[in-house]
Amino acid sequence: MQSIAVIIPTYKARNHIMDVIDQIGPEVSRIYVVDDCCPDNSGDYVVTNCMDHRVSVIRHEENQGVGGAVMTGYQAAIEDGMEILVKIDSDGQMDPALIMYFVNPIAEGDADYTKGNRFFDLEKVHSMPRSRIFGNAMLSLMSKLSSGYWNIFDPTNGYTAIHADVAHHLPFNKISRRYFFETDLLFRLNTLRAVVVDVPMHAKYGSEVSNLKISRIIWEFFVKHVRNFFKRIFYNYYLRDMSLASIELPVGLLLLGFGSLYGFYHWMHSAQVGLPTSAGTVMLSALPILGGIQLLLGFIGYDVSSVPIRPIHRSLKAPRRYKSDSVARVEVDKEL
Repeated sequence: MQSIAVIIPTYKARNHIMDVIDQIGPEVSRIYVVDDCCPDNSGDYVVTNCMDHRVSVIRHEENQGVGGAVMTGYQAAIEDGMEILVKIDSDGQMDPALIMYFVNPIAEGDADYTKGNRFFDLEKVHSMPRSRIFGNAMLSLMSKLSSGYWNIFDPTNGYTAIHADVAHHLPFNKISRRYFFETDLLFRLNTLRAVVVDVPMHAKYGSEVSNLKISRIIWEFFVKHVRNFFKRIFYNYYLRDMSLASIELPVGLLLLGFGSLYGFYHWMHSAQVGLPTSAGTVMLSALPILGGIQLLLGFIGYDVSSVPIRPIHRSLKAPRRYKSDSVARVEVDKEL
């Protein structure tokens, strides 16, 4: 049985935080409530009203966003020796009864990171506001390109779990601290080649008020997705490894660009002089375009098929060193 910690970032959710804590089962060893400089003093409210000995309240002097609060909780849980870290929101939209559904794939060695997917059950999708359905669909498409996890959906879902050994290797100082946190974390996990698994879930929508407005963050998310996409391509295909796809991408772009520009130039010239373009000129434009498209499709196919499938958290465990008969030996954990 592995020790489980729950991290609950809280900001303007005083009316729901105690209900969330009360529903967390005995399988959880520690609960970290991170008060992200909440104007309603949610942390003090928990200290005054919560009798659960598992609960620790951590306060931020300045608001750091949901990502900053989660990373503070991660660091506290890692320092306390917790093994699996679950993050749920304090607004009551995430059912604590599902915690073990997120923990089990990690505990059984099938995943390094699990996240919720509210789109798995199509019958229950109708309960979601239409604006969220459309916004999440667009964000999911962008996330597939930027993170490299083509097999997951609903990237902004905040119900997540991660193995502590994987979280320990994340660059906390570089991960986005605001609403882009979950999506940026996927990009960082891909650079570690961690296995990510979707967990079907149903979100509850009640009287809580979401602080996330998709219309306000869509442009910011787009810019960050483009940045992460180019960084991922450089890291995975040129810095850390080289493959046939590393050649297909630049050659495909060059051929497509040359064919398009060459064809556009001669099309404009033909329109100005009033003469038809020769068949040879058309072919000289069409063949590079077709070749470029084929190479880019080959690259995309390779990228889709290279989604990580081997969990890394076991290989990240540090071996214990000891001396026996004056010979230094390495004892690897029995689980390995």
